[in-house]
Amino acid sequence: MSGKTRACSACQRNGRLTCRRTRLGEPCLKTYGLECVELLRRARVAFQAGRTLKENFRLAQLEAVVRMLEEHECDFVDALGRDLHKPRFETVVSELILVKNEALHAINNLKKWMQPHPVERNLSTSLDECVVISEPLGVVFIMGTWCSPVQMCLVPLVGAIAAGNCAIIGPSECTAHTSDLLHRLIPFYLDNECFHVILAGTNDLPEVVELKFDHVLFSGNREEGSRIAQAAARTLTPVTLILGGKNPCYVDQHCDINTAAQRIAWACFQNAGQSLVAPDYILCHADVKARLVQALKCCLMQFYGSDPKESRSFGRMVNLEIFNRTRDMLWRSGKVAVGGQVIEAEKYIAPTILTEVSESDPIMQQEVFGPVLPFLTVDSVDDAITFINKQEKPLCVYAFSSNSKVTTRLMSETSSGSFCSNDCILQSMMVALPFGGVGASGMGSFHGRYSFDTFSHRKSCLLRGTRFECVTYLRYPPYEDRNLSLMAWASTLSQKSQGWCQIL
Repeated sequence: MSGKTRACSACQRNGRLTCRRTRLGEPCLKTYGLECVELLRRARVAFQAGRTLKENFRLAQLEAVVRMLEEHECDFVDALGRDLHKPRFETVVSELILVKNEALHAINNLKKWMQPHPVERNLSTSLDECVVISEPLGVVFIMGTWCSPVQMCLVPLVGAIAAGNCAIIGPSECTAHTSDLLHRLIPFYLDNECFHVILAGTNDLPEVVELKFDHVLFSGNREEGSRIAQAAARTLTPVTLILGGKNPCYVDQHCDINTAAQRIAWACFQNAGQSLVAPDYILCHADVKARLVQALKCCLMQFYGSDPKESRSFGRMVNLEIFNRTRDMLWRSGKVAVGGQVIEAEKYIAPTILTEVSESDPIMQQEVFGPVLPFLTVDSVDDAITFINKQEKPLCVYAFSSNSKVTTRLMSETSSGSFCSNDCILQSMMVALPFGGVGASGMGSFHGRYSFDTFSHRKSCLLRGTRFECVTYLRYPPYEDRNLSLMAWASTLSQKSQGWCQIL
């Protein structure tokens, strides 16, 4: 880990909650719990004053997010380059453009999202108004993961703003330069009372959550997500969890191997494999394995050259802790078919393909979060489905096949947060699709309208008049058998006429 990260850890030991830098390059400062309490208080006061409720305020904040990304594109490229050795292309495409698309989509649809949603009426409410109103939850806390530090902080923030909430953002301490940049820029672009950034250590996040927010969204690994959920449960705070998992990728014998290899290689090795949604392992037939491994080897040569270490298109591990963890799994699992080189001083792990991997190998026991792709063989699509269903529910399932029946089976007979056939990752980047986990890979979702709904309370409203009391009197005491008979008769009719008797 860098000297700055070590300094931050020291501050965490001496301070209560978090360390903070006010400008890039400045030494970290101790920040105690009182600061978080004060920021939460300010945000709550602003929310209760109705500051975020009006459509024009929300639009202005969303436009400011777009402006911030456009005016500081080079700063974000530099920060992510320092943190992850992330190429400019990857930063712009998978971080900045993704957030801008979310913000522009929200701007274009906000008026429609904010409108009350009418629901179907029945005979007993034919003269009443039945609507569902989306109202903001209040002050929400968004914690982004280090592997996509801009995207996983700002995409949920877009939804929180659109829904009319105040928000506190907690970017990851692992990507210190990106976190510092967000901490520095957001006060210059967004409302200073409604939106704040805190730089909390991972171990401090449960304590921050216990300060009582109206919703918490966390993206990261399962262990940390479990601690966040437990802390939120103590104050009955609802949570959205986007957690990592073992994302399987099934490659059928009936598919275009070269195309599959290109798409798998891109998904597995961008950002040095540090992604919640990258394929985590390959399931394929024995007669497909050799061809696919060779095709992937050719792709890696085409993408990164003969020495990926010298490529400007290949990243590095975020810190030594993640590097050591990935290296140890690599050395203790399967057989290296491609790659395998490591350089600790550079936090470099070459794009690596492992064969002869068994289910009990270390690399199959936890998420990889690195540029290592293990191969397991199966005899049929049935075996692949059985293997996937034996594991915890993953965040993503991928399937490559030219046979639509095969991809349909994988989609319908396995359970996962998302599914994609004949490509990888794209389903998690589309503004029109919800992105989230299920079971061990999380709960809740976001993106586009789904983000708006995540950070909204959908309040059911029945607006009635006082007419027809001559009928509704049947529900009042003293209860009489005659009235009960009439209501039971009406209830029988309701099965055919869509419920016109609902306590009248």
